[in-house]
Amino acid sequence: MTTERVFSIFRELNGIPRPSHHEERVADYLCRFAERLGLEYERDAQNCVVIRKPATPGHEGANPIVLLNHMDMVCVGMNDPLNDPIVAYTDNGWMKARGTSLGADNGIGLSMALAVLESSDIVHGPLEVMITTNEEDGMSGAANLAKDFLKGRKVINLDSEDYDTITTGAAGACLQFHRIPAQRMEAPGGKRRWYHIRIEGGLGGHSGVDINKGRCSAVIPAWALLAAIYNDYDLDIASISIGEANASIASSADIVLTVPSGDASEFVKQQEAMMNEWLRDEYGQHDPVIHCTIEKCEKQDTIIPRKSFEALMHCLEQIPQGVVKMSESMKDTVETSNNVGRILTEGDHIFVSTHTRSFVDSEMDALSRDIASVFAAQGATSETVMSAPAWQEDQQSPFLQLTSDTFLDVLGWRPRMVAMHFVLEAGFFVQHYPGIQMASIGPRIVEPHSTSERLELKTVDDIWQVLVELLRRLA
Repeated sequence: MTTERVFSIFRELNGIPRPSHHEERVADYLCRFAERLGLEYERDAQNCVVIRKPATPGHEGANPIVLLNHMDMVCVGMNDPLNDPIVAYTDNGWMKARGTSLGADNGIGLSMALAVLESSDIVHGPLEVMITTNEEDGMSGAANLAKDFLKGRKVINLDSEDYDTITTGAAGACLQFHRIPAQRMEAPGGKRRWYHIRIEGGLGGHSGVDINKGRCSAVIPAWALLAAIYNDYDLDIASISIGEANASIASSADIVLTVPSGDASEFVKQQEAMMNEWLRDEYGQHDPVIHCTIEKCEKQDTIIPRKSFEALMHCLEQIPQGVVKMSESMKDTVETSNNVGRILTEGDHIFVSTHTRSFVDSEMDALSRDIASVFAAQGATSETVMSAPAWQEDQQSPFLQLTSDTFLDVLGWRPRMVAMHFVLEAGFFVQHYPGIQMASIGPRIVEPHSTSERLELKTVDDIWQVLVELLRRLA
């Protein structure tokens, strides 16, 4: 079987909306896929699915192998993630999507695993294709797996985005939701001006692997702009919407505010040119298109209390954003970071999400507690949505060495073995299933979690060849 069927399955998956927390339809698809092939499968209360395929005749005695993927994706650039399909196209050797994230993370790895299930000419031992839910926004699927849901103890995770590497470790992560009380109140009357502030064009990206690339989180210029206005003039906020996903660097901000007519309104209009000059100076090399626009808009009916706005500004000033610490033992690797993913005025509160990552679980826990305490001091509540442990594999294990040898024999080069500053479900699997070993591989995916996400087509062919041969050797 060639990768033609892999891409065909990927197109099918991209016709099924699958944002985190809403995986029912893609889980249905996976169950129907198994039924069509006459394969045994299980589906749990979290909509996680495992599909089991017997070994190729003559290889029944081999150890079971697990192909691990997740079925959800980060939906960026979609007006309606529950209904909007992905329009993918190819361009000079790459697959991209028109105005949205592509879903290659982790749709292409899942497509490979399903193609293995469908194939009749790939040699393998007993197979379990494990597909989890909500990997991108809490990992509740992996965290709640039953102890007997999986039988295999050697796992090929197809959720890696660095084609020339075997990922052998991943940072732990703590996702927190914070809510600052903000009971809406009637907007002030009198002579006032209303303004719509937009920060747009940022590259955004993955809040783990892209956190040290010098990109602009829209949270930072939004905070700076609001602070500049607030420090000198009376200011009220009608709405704030910053960021697209909890696991992404915010690429945009949308704010509606009001100030008194006169000097204050003139000051606000002057901020557009000043902010754009600052963005060019600060981020021109790494995030060259991000820009700010400020336009007059219609009066709004309600605003949030000034006390709530002040609490938000204080929290954003106090908590770290971006790289917190570089690793001393892993060259050029971020050890600890924190990212503010989304800020929204909604209902009776201001919602803020923070994603803290570290290779040292104690440092991640301490920083997460510190962040929660900053919000608590301002009267906010904090909820830990996900806390995933860090994971580190023994790079000298026979399993990883076999995987590395397969790359060398199939492609002619040996991959790097690296620990990555993103979170994988591996930590939960190590907790649930003692003795489990994992190698994470995958094709080259650039700019995941953004509208610039793209997949290098040739690397799909290469990883497919490696996967097929690795399965044969493990059998």
